[in-house]
Amino acid sequence: MEIENNGDVGGHGDVSKEIGDINLAYMLLAQKLAKQDRAAAMYRLGVGRELADLLANMSLTQIVKLATSNFLLCSFRLEDHPMFAVFGEGKDTALQQAHMSILMAARQTREAEAVA
Repeated sequence: MEIENNGDVGGHGDVSKEIGDINLAYMLLAQKLAKQDRAAAMYRLGVGRELADLLANMSLTQIVKLATSNFLLCSFRLEDHPMFAVFGEGKDTALQQAHMSILMAARQTREAEAVA
């Protein structure tokens, strides 16, 4: 897939580097979360115990190698309109965060039930 100018997906430059930078930052944060509080990391990252354990035990070399991928390792979890709508409701920040947490927990429960 070739995108011209600013979005050069063909691997020529800035976009690939920026993806690598995002991947590295994301992986380091994910590992930090997994090491500090595994259960909270699983909830916040939307991953299972096996992946949280893997993240916590990766070496820096492994993380850097994985981060150099041309593909984003993180993904938006705000796929549902109700999640985006929370921020347009004019609520104070704490209330918006609480509402978002409830929506994310409900979504995670639905996904877990679908897998089982």
